[in-house]
Amino acid sequence: MKSKIFLYLFIFTLLFVLFQFMNAKKAKESYDAKIENLKAKVEAKESYIDSLVNINMDLTYFSLDSNEDAISYFEEMGYDANKLSLTISDQIISQNKAGADNPIIPFVGMEGNMSINKVRLLNHRWIIADFTDGVYWGELFITYEVRKDGVVDFEVEKSFLYPRN
Repeated sequence: MKSKIFLYLFIFTLLFVLFQFMNAKKAKESYDAKIENLKAKVEAKESYIDSLVNINMDLTYFSLDSNEDAISYFEEMGYDANKLSLTISDQIISQNKAGADNPIIPFVGMEGNMSINKVRLLNHRWIIADFTDGVYWGELFITYEVRKDGVVDFEVEKSFLYPRN
């Protein structure tokens, strides 16, 4: 009787170990599949991030922030390019007045006052700006010069107004 108990105990233990082994094998396969799926997702996201970085580099190519020559030009004059960039943008946008057109814009507002919305410094000499009166809109190409005394001179070189559709 004692040998039968040991035999049953041995068979039960063998079945339990076999069950545990098969269960662990299935769990490992499931985890491995999840890991591979997550690795594929990470690779896809990394390639997407790389493409966004390339797009961002293309978009900032014509920008004062990424133009080392223009930055060094301002540094040689004794200016911090980032602060000067903000100052110049603020000078242009601050000319937007309530009830009056911005004097830099060579067009008279037809549906309201012409105001500059966005300014981008391309380098140490050129600016592009977007303007609108709420209905009509256009863009400006502005040249500027920072004099030794710190005064900034602006001159609108080209401008256009988009046709209303």
